[in-house]
Amino acid sequence: MILGVYWYFKFPENLYRFQFFNFFKGIGGHADNLAELEARVLVEQPENLLKKLEELHLHFKRIYLDVKINGNQLLISTGDYTLFDEHFQFVSEIEKLLMVSHAHLIETPFEVKSSRNFRPENRPYETIEHRFIQIIGSDFKKDDAENLSVRIDCNLPLSCKKSFINGITAICNEENIHVFYYYEKDFKNQCNLMLIFSNGRQMEDAVQNVDIHSFGNKILQMAQKYQIHFGHFGGMDDYPLHGPLVELIKDEEYILIQK
Repeated sequence: MILGVYWYFKFPENLYRFQFFNFFKGIGGHADNLAELEARVLVEQPENLLKKLEELHLHFKRIYLDVKINGNQLLISTGDYTLFDEHFQFVSEIEKLLMVSHAHLIETPFEVKSSRNFRPENRPYETIEHRFIQIIGSDFKKDDAENLSVRIDCNLPLSCKKSFINGITAICNEENIHVFYYYEKDFKNQCNLMLIFSNGRQMEDAVQNVDIHSFGNKILQMAQKYQIHFGHFGGMDDYPLHGPLVELIKDEEYILIQK
């Protein structure tokens, strides 16, 4: 699973500028659809461009690319529910190819005669086997970024908190997680915790994959060691609102700091 900084509802206008591609925001809920980047262009030698796109895609194997064709007219698109920096870097490279190919923007739709699909590499389907793991998004941060994170709610004896947090930090270092912060609420001899795990911006050739099953297993071992219970004790007055208390951070302005 890839955690970290992504875009879905808004375009990162301060980070990227495109001459040919338009951003179409994702729509969640019942209208559920991908966020997309799309260019409708006219090129003189479409086969040459398609060959170059195929070569480029070898460096961006995690991303799909779809090309609809009618003669010299091409509709080039890619998208996902989480557009990471890698997606925008891919499109930036496609823009360079379009400029070299002397492409021209076209506004009107055209009938599709054929298509070429550059599929992403096969990745095993990931199921979250541990019920205590929640996958969460965020509100907007710097440059309209959102953040995909893992959240775990738990409570434990107050005397174990420091050792438990140190142990969790060690697990993060083992499991390719570079962002870990938490919220807490101490009461009597107990503590409620809200633990948040993520990563920073996901750039080309530096995308950080997290084995969510391995991570969950190690958290479960820690819970057994320290007699941790998942969920929170008490009522609303005991909800963990003190924080964030940061143990690990990367690209902080895109994760914790409001825009």
